[in-house]
Amino acid sequence: MRYSGLALALLGSALGSTTTQAQLSPAETRAVAVVDAEHERSIALLQTLVDQNSGTMNLAGVAKVGAMVRGELEPLGFQVRWKPMPQTKRAGHLIAVHPGKPGTKRLLLIGHLDTVFEHDSPFQRFVRKGDSAQGPGAGDDKGGMVVMLSALRAMKAAGLLDGANIEIVLTGDEEDAGDPVEIARADLIAAGKRADVALDFEGLSVVDGRDMGSIARRSSNSWTLTTTGKTGHSSLIFSDSYGDGAINEMARILAAFRKDLPEPNLTFNTGVVAGGATAALDADGVRATATGKGNIIAATAVARGDFRTLSEDQTQRVRAKMTAIVARHAPGTSATISFESGYPAMPPTAGNRVLLDRLNRVNRDMRLPEMAALDPLKRGAGDIAFVAGDVDGLIGLGTASSGDHAPGETVDLGSIRRQAKRAAILMARLSREPAAR
Repeated sequence: MRYSGLALALLGSALGSTTTQAQLSPAETRAVAVVDAEHERSIALLQTLVDQNSGTMNLAGVAKVGAMVRGELEPLGFQVRWKPMPQTKRAGHLIAVHPGKPGTKRLLLIGHLDTVFEHDSPFQRFVRKGDSAQGPGAGDDKGGMVVMLSALRAMKAAGLLDGANIEIVLTGDEEDAGDPVEIARADLIAAGKRADVALDFEGLSVVDGRDMGSIARRSSNSWTLTTTGKTGHSSLIFSDSYGDGAINEMARILAAFRKDLPEPNLTFNTGVVAGGATAALDADGVRATATGKGNIIAATAVARGDFRTLSEDQTQRVRAKMTAIVARHAPGTSATISFESGYPAMPPTAGNRVLLDRLNRVNRDMRLPEMAALDPLKRGAGDIAFVAGDVDGLIGLGTASSGDHAPGETVDLGSIRRQAKRAAILMARLSREPAAR
């Protein structure tokens, strides 16, 4: 939607001094006005996106949401393509490019089309309740995509999108990444290598009523542990001939993890465990089966868990510690551990802090409270980490929400306004700066 100069001036006047400040340029003031004027349109778009199921494994549904977003981006001048991903057994990704002025900063905007709520989930529809709304993915991440689109529409209407170099990657499998991940994230990684700044439109973190800035995300790594022992009658347990048995060896290792691994910014967890005369995990590692009796020494045990770190160095250090613990076998037992890398870490770099400072300049100019850096322990893994080694970035430009990933997920509709305004002004300012490389 285009606005005349008079209409924009009237909108800006109606906003009052709380949002339209002298520190904002006239064009930025117009962008702020457009975000407010289009607020109900943004909510209607959010409802449309939410009401289309796009659980990760609903490949057709993910593609349909991608088509909806495409319909919003192309009128803004973006060149949009759909990248199918049959080789990873996922729907695909939406990639959009806004060609801008050569030599200016290239912005990479990141979000995702899929949700954790599959097509057979009972939680399927958008329900508005005043200034909030429930719905599958209403916050994570359909709310984030709506913020992104609202900001871009405001930039377009205010003339701030002209000349902006922007690339958007909306993955279709953020909630359950396709395998192999090297292929599933190849397009995102390539975009990160081209970019000067990465902006992640997942949810805004709010702590004690205060909006927080996010400059770091921790990694997500999985591990699988298998122990074995010599089986026999239970009366022979701990003897020189039969040793400790597989379950006791498993207990020793897990207790040693708890004692020896803790360090700042690390969490580790055992999610499933089984042991007995037989024990096995299913192919997905989410279900376990076991057989045994109380009077039989366990022959095998299996466990699966995860650990999360703030840097690649920490990941390698923790892996080495875990491997060393596993290698100290109890009598008559053996054990092996294997690791699977999921999402890498995004450490809190100096460049990321500079970007948060830039966002806080926007907050000051809009007379919004400054945003302190969020404790990375309060933020899960996410797609921006795949580009963190190549480009500075900010996280959490999407909506504020609660109860994510569970029935009743609720989005704060008012957060669309302030987040879209922040994003529009930040992107406009960054896009006018010379490229760093």
